[in-house]
Amino acid sequence: MRGLINSVVVALIACASAAPAAEITLIAPGGIRAAVTDLIPEFEKRTGHKVKATFGSGGGTKQQVIKGEPFDVPIVQPPTDIVAASGNVVKNSERPLATVSVGIAVKTGAPKPDISSAEAVKKLLLGARAIAYPNAASGAAAGESFNQTLVKLGIAEEMKPKIRIAQGGKGAMEMLARGEVDYGLTFISEIITEPGVEVVGPLPRDISTPTALVAFLSSHTKDIEPAKALVLFLSGEEAAKVYRARGMEPGR
Repeated sequence: MRGLINSVVVALIACASAAPAAEITLIAPGGIRAAVTDLIPEFEKRTGHKVKATFGSGGGTKQQVIKGEPFDVPIVQPPTDIVAASGNVVKNSERPLATVSVGIAVKTGAPKPDISSAEAVKKLLLGARAIAYPNAASGAAAGESFNQTLVKLGIAEEMKPKIRIAQGGKGAMEMLARGEVDYGLTFISEIITEPGVEVVGPLPRDISTPTALVAFLSSHTKDIEPAKALVLFLSGEEAAKVYRARGMEPGR
């Protein structure tokens, strides 16, 4: 069955490549930026189409879709009911791409602490001088997720003096690399792209649920076949290899 699906994907991409070259606009959260950036050149090479990608926060990206901004392919984080109800995506066009976990990072060369259990993470955070993570108030999904983790651990109030809010995962990792904080937290896919920091590992699942990323076809696209080919490529087996290499897990 998987072989049949892959054959269909290849055939559809081939059909798209026979169409006149198009520019496909894509919007996505920053957590999938590195993987999508890696994949775009191969898609462009195969099809002749160009992809113009814009990345932002998870919440911000979803709001852009709900408001009806004219993109061809939006990538959003569940729940997607409000996205589907907006009428701005094609019904039943949703394709799961990957999931990504919030992880803890240390400065390059620093000892990697035990984060194997909720109790170990709680002890680590309470013993830290300071920590940095993305700003949930600006729509950062990793920040929203970690705020929930602090609540689950029962230390949200205790941690407030230690928290340094950053502009995105990149900002959190830059704080860590400069030595301003002991630990940085964001999606693992964002940690591994930044210099001066190292991944310790993902937070335990009982205190941090991985975030899913799914692609849709926009109902506003004027180049439906090229856009469809891009969605299929981003949800195919070749893309899955890139997601794994970028610290993500393919599928839902």
